[in-house]
Amino acid sequence: MTERTPDPPRDTPDGPGPGTPPPGPDSPAGPGTPPGSDIAPGSDSAAPGAAPRLTCLVTGATGYIGGRLVPELLATGHRVRTLARTPEKLRDLPWAGAVETVRGDVLDRASVRAALTGVDVAYYLVHSLGAGRDFERTDREAARIFADEARAAGVGRIVYLGGLTPADVPDQRLSPHLRSRAEVGRILLDGPVPATVLRAAVIIGSGSASFEMLRYLTERLPVMVTPSWVRTRVQPIGVRDVLRYLLASATMPPDVNRAFDIGGADVLTYRDMMRGYAAVAGLPRRLIVPVPVLTPRLSSHWVGLITPVPHSVARPLTESLRYEVVCREHDIARYAPDEPGRPLSFQESLTLTLRRIREANVVTRWSSAGIPGAPSDPLPTDPDWAGGSLYTDRRERTVDASPRALWQVIEGIGGDNGWYSFSLGWAVRGWLDRFLGGVGLRRGRRDAQRLRVGDSLDFWRVEEIEPGRLLRLRAEMRLPGLAWLELYADRDERGRTRYRQRALFHPRGLLGHAYWWSVSPFHAVVFGGMARNITREAVRRGETV
Repeated sequence: MTERTPDPPRDTPDGPGPGTPPPGPDSPAGPGTPPGSDIAPGSDSAAPGAAPRLTCLVTGATGYIGGRLVPELLATGHRVRTLARTPEKLRDLPWAGAVETVRGDVLDRASVRAALTGVDVAYYLVHSLGAGRDFERTDREAARIFADEARAAGVGRIVYLGGLTPADVPDQRLSPHLRSRAEVGRILLDGPVPATVLRAAVIIGSGSASFEMLRYLTERLPVMVTPSWVRTRVQPIGVRDVLRYLLASATMPPDVNRAFDIGGADVLTYRDMMRGYAAVAGLPRRLIVPVPVLTPRLSSHWVGLITPVPHSVARPLTESLRYEVVCREHDIARYAPDEPGRPLSFQESLTLTLRRIREANVVTRWSSAGIPGAPSDPLPTDPDWAGGSLYTDRRERTVDASPRALWQVIEGIGGDNGWYSFSLGWAVRGWLDRFLGGVGLRRGRRDAQRLRVGDSLDFWRVEEIEPGRLLRLRAEMRLPGLAWLELYADRDERGRTRYRQRALFHPRGLLGHAYWWSVSPFHAVVFGGMARNITREAVRRGETV
């Protein structure tokens, strides 16, 4: 491999966005070049002296960083392959047709082997945020499988984004989350394939979990009684700089096998960050009173109550703030030289992030990836599913509006638009879910008007969408079973617009059956009201067109 300086990031608010489209399938050197072409992986098909064109595998492409890295790699001219447990989540992304996707899991050695075959650079962007008691063992096993299979496939480099750990703190005193990420980094560095381990603290970007936590704490609480960790120094980094370093890591010389600390231009306390956010967002100065009694465990519940970030994600984030996390070196600049204004300051990162949010142009969110413990079973396709009981609530109404007007209401459901029925009931269910450790209603929507497969939508996730016809949501709330909600817009045999709605529940055990029958008396209010109000709104919109 040869050394190069990456192209400057495109001028997008807080990182890569739609920007420059990747080369298409018909481009002679585009990422859509079919297998078996005469362009070998890693060969330089561009002008002499240009950066080599590599074949890159991105794991975690459905997540926050991976979903932003893929279009950047494509725009740089690299081929991209992704490894995903649910490739359908990538289907509606703008770059989906320009990449090859392998269905699999990092714990499945065979699928990892298939994904790594013919790859030059492998990006390892998967990790657990406390998903179960054995998540450290799971992360350890997955990293070893990946390192072994990368060697067998002849991969030239592994790139891993881990967490910045405090100096002079033994591993046993670190939070399980930080300890596991540090261990994964060591496993990859000790393996036979040269590795680049980037270690970052708080990442500031539209939709990142760290940013959402900062944003909601600051906006919702003008006076805050806070945990003592708000006085801990931290070196935040903008997502734009994270992506710049990830891109540069692909072409590091083969003798580089080490970790790099990456951070932004400023070292701040979390209290400074909250006050800085208030200033950039035009909010009055916040009064922040730290108290020692709020432990990381207790404060994670407090964060889960105030912000959209659930306890399962908030806890490892807050535990990571117990110790000072500041970069001890900036050696990454040898391979990604600092340009004027790089790395971004905290204020600049916030300004760009808030601009992206105001423009409703959030590319990925922390909730893009699956939430630990959330159900993931697909909807049974057979109405008489052999897997057990499947309770159903069906509603159907004729609508005096066009299917287009009806679909606009369906696709805009949730988030700030609400659920068109019994608002108090939905709010109570959301609070109950938060109390039980679920995601609640606060995740909202990535985009106020458009949905795509894999999007989180309050305590649902988009499992299927057929534009203009079908929206299927899978519940990610805490339930004794699996649940789906389907909304249809079509025409009946007489050509009239028809709205169809179907709620399905597959109970788990006796508790699941009891749950369904205990809530079924409310279905007329919740689901019946939803059907009435959605169709009324469609008629109203149709009359204003």
